[in-house]
Amino acid sequence: MRTIKSAKQINSAACLAVAIASFAISGCTQRIVDYTLLSTKNVDMSKAGTFTRGPNRVTGEDNRYIILFIPTGHAPHLKTAVDRAIESVPGAVGLVDGVVSSRGWWFIIGEDAIMVEGTPLIDPSLPGAKASLQADRMVGFFNPNTGKQETKPVSKATFQTIKELAQRHDDAGLSKMLLALP
Repeated sequence: MRTIKSAKQINSAACLAVAIASFAISGCTQRIVDYTLLSTKNVDMSKAGTFTRGPNRVTGEDNRYIILFIPTGHAPHLKTAVDRAIESVPGAVGLVDGVVSSRGWWFIIGEDAIMVEGTPLIDPSLPGAKASLQADRMVGFFNPNTGKQETKPVSKATFQTIKELAQRHDDAGLSKMLLALP
């Protein structure tokens, strides 16, 4: 009899612990604002008639981690997130038709983040802009040589090869191919 009562108490305690842990580690993403046009760059508005929407949406993020109530860096900045999204596309000067969101979660270790998503607005007169506009596929990756997130236009065949390398978990082949992109 005692073991049945003890087993019920253990099950009850385990269920309570799981419920508390689930609540504590659940995160929250909150939509802050939708926007029509957003930029942190100096944009020559006299050329606005020549600007073109990019073919793919892009994202940018700034975050910090929290360990036992102690933040590990600066508070996330909207400008940094916007800059990262714009700079990921050659020739981009701003973002259109997008959303700004915040994300936060914490359980001993946590994170605060600001995320920006939108369609890049490309100035065709800037270097690299033509390739961004002509590509029907883009790949984004971190380039350890430059220390920056990069986005490169690729053909359908190249995209398919990159996809196959990623699915096979061939990290060495994938890195070699991405770093060789023009």
